Amino acid sequence: MTTITARAVAYPADGLTMIGHLALPAGVGRRPAVLIGPEGMGLSDVERRRADALAELGYVALAFDLHGGRYVGDPEEMLARCLPLLADPDRMRGIGHAALDVLRAEPRTDPDRIAAIGYGTGGAVGLELGRAGVDLRAIGTVNATTTGRPGEAARIRCPVWAGVGSEDPIMPPAQREAFTAEMQAAGVDWRLTVYGGALHAFHHPPVNHPTVPGVGHHPQHAQRAWRDVLDLLTECLPVSEDPGHAPGKRSSARH
Repeated sequence: MTTITARAVAYPADGLTMIGHLALPAGVGRRPAVLIGPEGMGLSDVERRRADALAELGYVALAFDLHGGRYVGDPEEMLARCLPLLADPDRMRGIGHAALDVLRAEPRTDPDRIAAIGYGTGGAVGLELGRAGVDLRAIGTVNATTTGRPGEAARIRCPVWAGVGSEDPIMPPAQREAFTAEMQAAGVDWRLTVYGGALHAFHHPPVNHPTVPGVGHHPQHAQRAWRDVLDLLTECLPVSEDPGHAPGKRSSARH
């Protein structure tokens, strides 16, 4: 298996000291890079493993933080922090820009080849970076079909892929329709994948703490959503072929 290196990185954002997880591929040259946003509970080993998996494929990957180094497992506390955040595009953009600055500052990062993927609140942050006009190669979200301020989606300069569970009560059909209408009106190259029977956060392995209603793991769709994310990156942010980074290896990466 390809040797990668990973480390925690501290940086300021949203009045907090964030602790992200930066994973670097083998080698010394510049590589395309991926920003990874976590669910509303915050950065966990799930996102760290995804960053490591992307590094194994040849990407520089930064899984960013939402809560100042904390994982917020209590649903009420999580909602008390995330709902105001989701209602404030400027705060989300601030969190995203701070993480993006860290990623761009990494010498291994090709600053002209960056994509953003995210889950839940972290996906909403990625979309807001697009609405802010950040030059990204792709934006991919899972259970984050959030809409933005009127007209700002026209600033999105890259393809957008979104995945959502058909039974997700937090991102219901009306929200999905509003999101796709926003993307279409803005002329964005967008795609939406609906995973039949899946709830909110279907991609996330089971947790050992209470969750909000409507959340549940779906193992098959979790694997499919990861493959769809990899397909998006393969299309929009391909890793140059070199020893150990052949494109055919992408779909087998663990996450």
